[in-house]
Amino acid sequence: MTELLYWKDSYMSEFDAEVELVEGNRVVLDQTAFNPRGGGLVSDTGRLNGMKIIEATKEGGNVFHMLEAPAELRVGDRAHGVLDWDRRLRIMKMHTSAHILSAVVNRETGALITGNQISPDGSRVDFNLDDFDKAKMSYYIDKVNEAVRRELDVKTFFMKREDALATPGFVKLANAMPPSLAELRIVQIGDVDTQADGGVHVKNTREIGKVVGLKTENKGKSNRRLYFTVE
Repeated sequence: MTELLYWKDSYMSEFDAEVELVEGNRVVLDQTAFNPRGGGLVSDTGRLNGMKIIEATKEGGNVFHMLEAPAELRVGDRAHGVLDWDRRLRIMKMHTSAHILSAVVNRETGALITGNQISPDGSRVDFNLDDFDKAKMSYYIDKVNEAVRRELDVKTFFMKREDALATPGFVKLANAMPPSLAELRIVQIGDVDTQADGGVHVKNTREIGKVVGLKTENKGKSNRRLYFTVE
């Protein structure tokens, strides 16, 4: 099982590990700082012993690092990983912004999330809303930036599942519940949002800068999509 170093320190940009499995161009390490694809987030990229990592994925308890070419590694080798830090930082900013946005829209409308895609270039969140025009988008984005400017600390901790589900506003997904685990990893953004989440975030909202709404789309009955970025 791969130890997730980014759970302890999301600002770790380099690390050392031992190779546990090699399958062609896929490598499993005993520990990693690479955040794998999942939960709407794209994965980190970077290098492993100088070899380019094009994607990381999680399968069961292991994180697979997909290399651009067959791995020049064997089980038991030591490996040094280096993240594409600019990409990781953008993902963290986008991800924290998406949490704040979902909290704002949920508070204002009661809407839940029906989908999302978080990437360094641009992100989007889908809500089960009937009405979502440009004026409302601007209003919600203004509320998000109000929260960002408050310089809220972002904390992670673990909580028993039953206690987490009893927290008001905890569930913001329309079609899914948090994993069926005894303990859930919780991300708390000041007094704005508390959710179960396994991804990476900034330590304080001041790092985000400014959230910019790009456009909205009607994706079907009671499904509205909002695109945004950070700058």
